[in-house]
Amino acid sequence: MRVSRDTLPVSDRNPRIYVVDAFASAPFTGNPAAVCLLSSWLPDSLLQKIASQNNLSETAFVVSEGQRLRIRWFTPCELVPLCGHATLATAFVLLNVIGGPEQELELDSASGPLKMWIAGDRITMDFPMIPYVEPASIPDGLIDALGLEPARILRTDADPNYYAIYEREADVVHLRPDIARLAALHPFAVGVSAPAWSTDIVARYFAPGYGIPEDPATGSMYCALAPYWTERLGKESIVAHQASRRGARIHCEVRGDRVLLTGEARLYLEGSIDIAAD
Repeated sequence: MRVSRDTLPVSDRNPRIYVVDAFASAPFTGNPAAVCLLSSWLPDSLLQKIASQNNLSETAFVVSEGQRLRIRWFTPCELVPLCGHATLATAFVLLNVIGGPEQELELDSASGPLKMWIAGDRITMDFPMIPYVEPASIPDGLIDALGLEPARILRTDADPNYYAIYEREADVVHLRPDIARLAALHPFAVGVSAPAWSTDIVARYFAPGYGIPEDPATGSMYCALAPYWTERLGKESIVAHQASRRGARIHCEVRGDRVLLTGEARLYLEGSIDIAAD
């Protein structure tokens, strides 16, 4: 998608903002993300204030740099290197809401170029695989914080997370972790997953250190979990159910060192924000 400053609805004082439910097959499901289109980068301190005021798990900010688009993601607390659902929300805004003849686009990010395209009613995103390791030692408090010992624990460092692997879907669905104890693991967040009956896997994600007690849908998590589960299940692609209160479904396909994430999105809100002099 070729864009310039003149082709996006941007304003220096009143940036356009959209709230989109990502990985949502029905209204009020999936994960709501804010997408803010800027004419140029604002100070990080101001971007953080906007994200904090939005109080959603992620706010994506997009700026046109020449003929390229760049995206950055802020939680209510801090900048993060990768976010799946807010990228899906951004793609939905640029391809479906603003519209145009384009069926695909590419965004520059801290995690490299991210390609995405329309596939029927869904959008597919091409993300980098996140390597995982089985750590030699488990941090103090992780098992106690989860409240149920998993069969295996994995760790990712590029996107700091621990992943607890359980053997029963019910263990993940009914898990009631100690959120305060999980917050003490910051900068690491914690994902949990297990095989499932109606889909291939079930998963949940907790990031209280980032201001997100439980994330409704977490695309970046599957950049690590999809390689693990496709290898374990002997499949090239899997369907994941994120068993949050809102619920979400993510289609994942591993291609070499990339992971394709596919899902639906729905526009909830469109407007503008007033940036007062700071």
